[in-house]
Amino acid sequence: MGEAAHHLLVGRLRKPHGLKGDCAVFPLTDEPEQVFAPGRVVWVKDLGGEVIAGPLVVARSRKYHREWLIAFEHHDRIEAVEGWRGSFLAADAGALRAPDENEVYLHELAGFAVRDQADAPLGVVSGLEESPAGLILTVQGPKREFLLPYRKEFVKEVDRAGRRLVVDLPDGMMDL
Repeated sequence: MGEAAHHLLVGRLRKPHGLKGDCAVFPLTDEPEQVFAPGRVVWVKDLGGEVIAGPLVVARSRKYHREWLIAFEHHDRIEAVEGWRGSFLAADAGALRAPDENEVYLHELAGFAVRDQADAPLGVVSGLEESPAGLILTVQGPKREFLLPYRKEFVKEVDRAGRRLVVDLPDGMMDL
């Protein structure tokens, strides 16, 4: 496994905030107070997923409107962080809370088997897309691909260890 496989994106660096090296970060995690806590280690990645800085240790952080203001040890001037604008923060997957039962990281969904509640195979997840209505999975079915909204009324069980989704689809959904 490469280095990228061990990191999960946890925030998007928006812009420097002030002159002392603080960065405005839009969180991509449900637990920013833990992920961005002082002492935590993160990396800066570009759009291609390449590490461009790090490991960085969080020196201080605080909630700021919908974002977080984060400063890193040894980066106490705006010039030290200016080049990171628009990049991403990533954390070691092993340092993050593991998903709860019926939860999964989005990047893990590709390749999950999709089965109905009688355990009959319906297809395999081949991709995903975020839409205003929520996450949509592309499933390669027995005859053609179909779209599956990743919503609790359709996805009844997530078996992360078994890499499968148990779904309850309305009649005709696989034909759309």
